Amino acid sequence: MSLFSSIDISASGLTAERLRMDIISNNIANVNTTRTENGQPYRRKVPVFAERRGRDFYSLLKNSMGKRKNVGNGVKVVGIMEDPSPFKKVYDPNHPHADENGYVSYPNVNIVTEMVDMISAARAYEANVTAINTSKSMFMKALELGRI
Repeated sequence: MSLFSSIDISASGLTAERLRMDIISNNIANVNTTRTENGQPYRRKVPVFAERRGRDFYSLLKNSMGKRKNVGNGVKVVGIMEDPSPFKKVYDPNHPHADENGYVSYPNVNIVTEMVDMISAARAYEANVTAINTSKSMFMKALELGRI
């Protein structure tokens, strides 16, 4: 394990959580979008995270020797999927996008769910920043020990 791998792992978490917050912000911004380019209401988007595996020589060697099992190297975003839940139907016959029965399909975005996800992403982001600062502090203390 290299000296800066803990910072690299936390940095991958920062990147992933930043994207997650951007997607949540996009969901909130489109909460009332009844038509998109494809003619359908906006569909809520959700990021999909996966473990980031090391592809450097050291990681591959340790894994092949059996000395390093189930150790990840951070997180990566493998995709952004659309939430398949149904759209919200609201009766509004005067709306320009109402169907023949007078119902308008609104996006499947729930503001409360998005806000909870935003708080969760912000806390995860803060935890990764704290981990980086702790690693940096440990490195500085190790350097101070070397001067003695």
